[in-house]
Amino acid sequence: MKIKVINPNTTASITQKIAEAAIAVANSGTEIIACNPDKGPVSIEGHYDEALSVVGILEEIKKGEAAGVDGYVIACFGDPGLLAARELAKGPVLGIAEAAMHAASLIATGFSIVTTLSRTRVIAQHLVANYGMTHFCRKIRAIDLPVLELEDENSNARKTILAECRQALIEDGAGAIVLGCGGMADLSAQLSQELGVPVIDGVSVAVKFVEALVSLGLNTSKKGDLAYPIAKPYTGMLYAFAFENRE
Repeated sequence: MKIKVINPNTTASITQKIAEAAIAVANSGTEIIACNPDKGPVSIEGHYDEALSVVGILEEIKKGEAAGVDGYVIACFGDPGLLAARELAKGPVLGIAEAAMHAASLIATGFSIVTTLSRTRVIAQHLVANYGMTHFCRKIRAIDLPVLELEDENSNARKTILAECRQALIEDGAGAIVLGCGGMADLSAQLSQELGVPVIDGVSVAVKFVEALVSLGLNTSKKGDLAYPIAKPYTGMLYAFAFENRE
């Protein structure tokens, strides 16, 4: 089985961190292909960044389809381009926010999300509503540190995240924590041990969910709005994204 894990930003150190998290949980027969686009934002911290990242994501999906990839993970907590990616892919495509929230809802009656910048909270709020998680999500918390600070070994980011998680347990009544950034993929096990509650990294969970779906022979439905894109010409810089009819 081949699973392509796409970091939608262009920072290689984040891609490596995500790759390590995915490989750590994958079955022995699963090949993890971790990548990031060669163009786009170095970090995703708002609607503008998300919008510009989607072309790179779809380009990686297109390459994956040509290479016979069985399933995909979009490793950004905003789940950018998720439905568009599902139109393009035969196999399952999961976003890490969607996967993490669903996992949390199975093991706790309530969870809090700990993310990076306050300005991205509204993106998480929209996803909570869209995924039917309003009943489970106690609060969306932000540490107000840029994503790339998570890559700085001298940063206090880990301590700040731990402190925010503790506050979530005390103030929100949360039984689990969802980490709201792909760049936090290396923190879940240690935080869970320190806090004594499940701390969920969406990268790891999404990989296991994709493995399960592929093993069950469950691909993306091509009936209705997730059917392959309508064949038509694309112009200018996007001419290569024109879709050809599939039988």
